Amino acid sequence: MNNRFVFAAIFSISAALAATSTLAAGDATAGKTKAAACAGCHGADGNSANPEWPKLSSQHAQYLVKQLTNFKAGDRNNAMMAPMAAGLSEQDMADIAAYFSSQTQNGGKADPALVAAGEKLFRGGNATTGVAACKGCQGPSGMGNPPANFPRRSGQHAAYTVNQLKTFRSGERANDAGKMMQNIAARMTDDEMKAVASYIEGLH
Repeated sequence: MNNRFVFAAIFSISAALAATSTLAAGDATAGKTKAAACAGCHGADGNSANPEWPKLSSQHAQYLVKQLTNFKAGDRNNAMMAPMAAGLSEQDMADIAAYFSSQTQNGGKADPALVAAGEKLFRGGNATTGVAACKGCQGPSGMGNPPANFPRRSGQHAAYTVNQLKTFRSGERANDAGKMMQNIAARMTDDEMKAVASYIEGLH
């Protein structure tokens, strides 16, 4: 990881720690009721059936709160999520996040044809084009880093991951601290995105 990515990581961690002190405490029991409106897309337990929509189960609560906050504020754009988040209070977000975080993810499977290329990129990056290794932030098993607000990636739908990488690359999604994901995605090819996303889906 080069100095720019190290600086971005430090910035992200500092921002996450500053935000943590102001988060409301989530109530998973209350969140289960409030999350009923989310079930149509994400599943009752956060395991979405449609690979275009993310699994929320077992995701870090702090990360989920950040995304809901960003959707509500317009810092992350999605025509479906914006109206869903618009009426949520900070406590609602914390409760919903606590509920989904407490659920068990059902995992996923990688495409055997893409495993080798995906693992190489996930663990070693691409030094030639300056793509940093995913494990530097996501950890060797893709579980993320809650204190730094780096999300869990393991088991996530490959189709969703590819879509997000493409929106980071285009700049359509820009709610990443220090433009970390935008800078990485900008250097990735479509084939690299597909390979690493598939590998990540198979991580447990």
